[in-house]
Amino acid sequence: MARIPLESDLMRGFLAVAETGSVTIAAARLGRTQSAVSLLIKRLEENLGQPLFERLARGVRLTPRGEQLLPYALRVTSLLDEAALALREKPLIGPVRVGIPDEYSSSILPRALAAFDERHEGLQVSVICDHAERQLEALEEDRLDLAVIHDTSYFLEGELLGVDPAVWVTSTLHNQHLRSPVPVALYRDSGWCRDFAQPSLTHQGIRWREAWRSDMASSLVNAVLNGMAIAPLSRSTIPAGCRPLSAEDGFPEIDSARVLLRRNPRGGSPAINGMAEVLREAFRPLARSGAEAAGEGEALSLAPAPQGQG
Repeated sequence: MARIPLESDLMRGFLAVAETGSVTIAAARLGRTQSAVSLLIKRLEENLGQPLFERLARGVRLTPRGEQLLPYALRVTSLLDEAALALREKPLIGPVRVGIPDEYSSSILPRALAAFDERHEGLQVSVICDHAERQLEALEEDRLDLAVIHDTSYFLEGELLGVDPAVWVTSTLHNQHLRSPVPVALYRDSGWCRDFAQPSLTHQGIRWREAWRSDMASSLVNAVLNGMAIAPLSRSTIPAGCRPLSAEDGFPEIDSARVLLRRNPRGGSPAINGMAEVLREAFRPLARSGAEAAGEGEALSLAPAPQGQG
């Protein structure tokens, strides 16, 4: 059987497009041009002899073959990243307490944290997923060493990791945003929803109703994927099968939140400094892209399906 070349560069390009559902956003994440990422996907599809993505009116989604490749791409890229870091780093010891927004708990961030923990046997990493207000309280009460928080006010202090706008998100299969009133998924008891998400709809004159309420971002994502509602999510966390709603759809951007890294002022350690660098690296695509990843009006030059393929 002929060997099929699956270089790591191709896997990274495929994974970025699969996770974002957008070539534009994937290009920003990788620090490459949109045309370069399109060429990576085209080359990979030519190597495999079949399409991995289906073009949609806005963005792309995985074909069945693409879905089959996805877990392999995740394993390959994770192993390569772990190997490179393990050979560069000195062993670290001690406890590290990290706070992250719930939205990032199902994306690349937990993989980065887990890989860091596994590389250092003497390290004890503990993670709290919570909103910015409660994370700041935990820092003040010495229950966290590091916290990644969203700052919509632009008044909070901290190390800027990037800008990650919040947008309304809909399923590519379910057009719930076309209904009236629009079914909406919201965070429970959220000041941000009251001050930003809900007014963004009302000020636009959009009739809406609350169809789903939860404390967890993963629950809001499930509501969107299953066709129950649209939901407000950070642009970088939009999963495959979903797309951002834009001004062309009649929906405004909700905010332009800064992503900040806050540290406990009571002190640090080599382990805490190492974790801070892991967080910087995980959010580096946001630092590069800023507000660039609009994900609109893109064109993906996909290889045509080979003859005889379904």
